[in-house]
Amino acid sequence: MQCSIPAFEGLLDGPHNTHLMKLLYCTAEWHLFAKLRMHTTSTLKHLEALTKEFGGLIRQFQDLTCLQFETVELPYEVRACKCQCQHSNTQPQGQVPAASSASSLEKVRKTLNLTMPKFYSLRDYVQTIWMFGCTDSYSTQLVW
Repeated sequence: MQCSIPAFEGLLDGPHNTHLMKLLYCTAEWHLFAKLRMHTTSTLKHLEALTKEFGGLIRQFQDLTCLQFETVELPYEVRACKCQCQHSNTQPQGQVPAASSASSLEKVRKTLNLTMPKFYSLRDYVQTIWMFGCTDSYSTQLVW
């Protein structure tokens, strides 16, 4: 995670770069504390504060930075959707056929989705660590 910060530095212009650098640093710090193998009251309180800070920064990134850039599906996502639609003979939601040919699909605009479980469950990390211990001491895998 720490290695990604220099790779992204200067990628965006002006204030967007500043927001991105803050977000990446906070993400790296949050990840470091979340994956500790031994926690104390102070580390868990710090992790809780970092989680709130990360939540604010990621929402700020979504509201300010993401809206300034048009992002679309990658070519392999378009092909996968096209293939899936051919198998099921349906039109994908939110996509319309391109003007050049009825069988090709336009790329759909993609945005950062903060309602995904991976973002939504971050708020439960500290409480889960209090209840069960550090995250490497148990598994959530189903046992048959």
